[in-house]
Amino acid sequence: MLREFVIVIGLALLVSLLVKTWLMQAFFIPTGSMENTLVKDDRVIVNKLVPSPISLQRGDIIVFEDPDHWLPAAPPVQHSRLTNALTFVGLMPSDEGNHLIKRVIGLPGDHVVCCNQDKQLMVNGAALTEPYLFPGDTPSQETFDITVPAGKVWVMGDHRSDSADSRPHDDNSGGAKGSVPESLIVGRAFALVWPIEHWAWLSNPSETFTGIPTTTAK
Repeated sequence: MLREFVIVIGLALLVSLLVKTWLMQAFFIPTGSMENTLVKDDRVIVNKLVPSPISLQRGDIIVFEDPDHWLPAAPPVQHSRLTNALTFVGLMPSDEGNHLIKRVIGLPGDHVVCCNQDKQLMVNGAALTEPYLFPGDTPSQETFDITVPAGKVWVMGDHRSDSADSRPHDDNSGGAKGSVPESLIVGRAFALVWPIEHWAWLSNPSETFTGIPTTTAK
């Protein structure tokens, strides 16, 4: 009986590890940059099949590794061996402190501009209506005119006045420095799972990006 129990637990841990490695992983939300869509300390589940083999879409909420010191140095967090083990196999969300979560606004080759005379973002000449913005926020307090390089995406938080996203990290490079390499993307957040009262599917606001002309990254 004990042997069977150990085998079952071992198989369950193995399956959890494989799921975390190849399919899905849980993450903490470290800041308020995605309010009110997500708030600090929420837990989300990420689909690791995005951006490959499933393609990214404008409007997707993605988790990605820190591209270039976007995050301040965090003090080391001491965890018990049990906590470290459960995180390793995917039974607890990661809080390594080196991941960010933002919304994809521009895909490779997109021309993103802030803003038109109605204070809307423009993507390839099409104005965006963004219902997910934090109440009272404008699409951006900073103006910019960028083209997303090949192999990268332009990301912004929903709480635009409290989000250190692609904008402040671009350093007037026209999109070269502020865009996030697709190779650093962990996956697309598709479900808010904790706390229970916040549970929700994180669907793509496709209506916001309908009709945007397609471009080809150079």
